[in-house]
Amino acid sequence: MSPMSDPQMLDPSLAEADPDPEVIGVDPPATSTSPEITPAFPLSGSVLAGLVGLGCLGVLLSVYEGDLQPLIPVLLSAGGAAGWGWIGVPWLRRWKAGQVIREDGPQSHLSKAGTPTMGGITFIPVALLVALIWTQGQAQVIAAAALTLAYGAVGWWDDWRVIQRQSNKGLSPRQKLLLQLGIAVIFCGWLAWSGVSWSVTIPGLGVIPLSWGFWPLVVFVLVGTNNAVNLTDGMDGLAAGVIAILTMGLGTQVLPMDPQLAIFSFCIGGSCLGFLIHNRNPARVFMGDTGSLGLGGALAAVALMGDCLWALAWMGGVLVIEAISVILQVSYFKYTKRQTGEGKRLLRMSPIHHHLELGGWSETQVVGVLYLISALLVGLGWGLDLWLSKAAFSG
Repeated sequence: MSPMSDPQMLDPSLAEADPDPEVIGVDPPATSTSPEITPAFPLSGSVLAGLVGLGCLGVLLSVYEGDLQPLIPVLLSAGGAAGWGWIGVPWLRRWKAGQVIREDGPQSHLSKAGTPTMGGITFIPVALLVALIWTQGQAQVIAAAALTLAYGAVGWWDDWRVIQRQSNKGLSPRQKLLLQLGIAVIFCGWLAWSGVSWSVTIPGLGVIPLSWGFWPLVVFVLVGTNNAVNLTDGMDGLAAGVIAILTMGLGTQVLPMDPQLAIFSFCIGGSCLGFLIHNRNPARVFMGDTGSLGLGGALAAVALMGDCLWALAWMGGVLVIEAISVILQVSYFKYTKRQTGEGKRLLRMSPIHHHLELGGWSETQVVGVLYLISALLVGLGWGLDLWLSKAAFSG
């Protein structure tokens, strides 16, 4: 539920057990406790989006050694998502698909009320269509696209309920979790049928067989990635930019083994870049659960079928931190309330991007720093993999 994600999805019993707004943040109204930090150089949504786009283009040119042909599907995805956004955003506005903002969130976000949500429908289908056509319907790409659509459909249902009710409550956490688990189980069945290896590969350690333990891991990755992206989608351009960077990193990892799956990953990243034209600060549209859950499915599909779960965990470190910040906040609140009768918080508000915002950071500062962290993690992961590969070859 962008821009204020609901951390109760990580604990379905939380909504019934303790609806206190303190569980997820600060006592309303949530106001900044520190003066806003003035950056040494001007930051804007356009500048940040441009930097992400140039960085992603640089990665692709490096990976393909200057060959421009593989850039075509990425550019088509970016251009298609941007173009469809110019059509879809006004349509969403006319349809009154406005986001409802939680009053107990940061006060600066209240001005975002009414911004169209469900923006995932303007860029995810573009990426899937381009990837399917460019790869000529390769089986792995079809499976990844189907998983993305399935999770995107759950998100669309949630967004639709939010719009219908004109509240921030769509599907209940339990309903959403059950749907996510059901899709995960079906995907496990497809993986088993396709003969996937019941193991994971970690650079430096090699192939680690997991036997039956592989399947709980698959379910955890699918559901966890969905919720992590959903929680990250809480500021203008944050999730779209982080995912654009991450998909470039994942694509470089699967490229040697499965070039078609890499194209799928790059197309997802390209469509996120196109969406950033409309989602950068100040956002004209939010991706909603339609976008965040769909993107979570796409990331998990690439990591699982490309045997690069380590890359998802390392390069997607921002997603991991966002999710862990919510888990720690909720757990600590419930623990202290059980022990003392009064719940206490580790952060001003979770996820951590709101903690930073309430500490005086502007939205663009928070988003810019998290973009930078994502880029560094992708670069370090890429470099580590290359170094270990050369060391193994030399040995």
